[in-house]
Amino acid sequence: MSYAALATRTAVVTGAASGMGEATARLLAAGGARVALLARRTERLDALAAEITAAGGRALAVTTDLTDQASVDAAVKTVHDAYGPVDLVVNNAGVMLPNPVADGRLDEWTRMIDTNLTGVLRIIRAFTADLVAAADEGRTADLVNVSSIASHIVFPDYAVYGATKAAVTQLSGALRTELGPRDVRVSAIEPGLTDTELGGHIDNPVLREQLGGMFDAIPAMTAEDIADLIAYTVTRPRHVNLRHLVVLPTRQA
Repeated sequence: MSYAALATRTAVVTGAASGMGEATARLLAAGGARVALLARRTERLDALAAEITAAGGRALAVTTDLTDQASVDAAVKTVHDAYGPVDLVVNNAGVMLPNPVADGRLDEWTRMIDTNLTGVLRIIRAFTADLVAAADEGRTADLVNVSSIASHIVFPDYAVYGATKAAVTQLSGALRTELGPRDVRVSAIEPGLTDTELGGHIDNPVLREQLGGMFDAIPAMTAEDIADLIAYTVTRPRHVNLRHLVVLPTRQA
């Protein structure tokens, strides 16, 4: 699908080094948007930016650690210096580290909370003024938060991951009450089984095997499927807010 309306947009995509973030950045750039690519892996970002540029798009690689406020502050300055204010933010970065709560993996809990929730909040804090200003000027302004079906479906041993994603979905709803009256759209996307690097972070062999079994049984969605949904969401008429989208593989639905 063609998204010509993207040609006037300036976007920030977090978690852009792989998976849904990378696919979303590619698609937004293909539609003509200027895209700032935020993630930790510099080489991956540089390669993606070079690929987008070679294809005629506009992309800026910005190495960023969302768990570090100074890193986020520096990234914001880099984006503003290069592109000025943004009008489209895709909060996509996240980690999934499941284990039984009884294992007491404080390191994993901290990493998930710092990335999946506090990192999302840092980006919202950084760019809300841009979005409000764009809306005040009569332009389309979007905040898209990528959550998960784990926000409302319970998976054993995924308690902390699910809690972080439930917080993102709840946060999105609350932000609609604050930003919607100011003409800033807030959307929460909750994907089901999607083929990305996320599962590769799992260090529990039983849970890793269980997830592999799901991929064997269910034809999963691709990162490009989610990117297409995000692009569709942010190209609706500015008075239309697709507020909460749950997207699943047909056999998981």
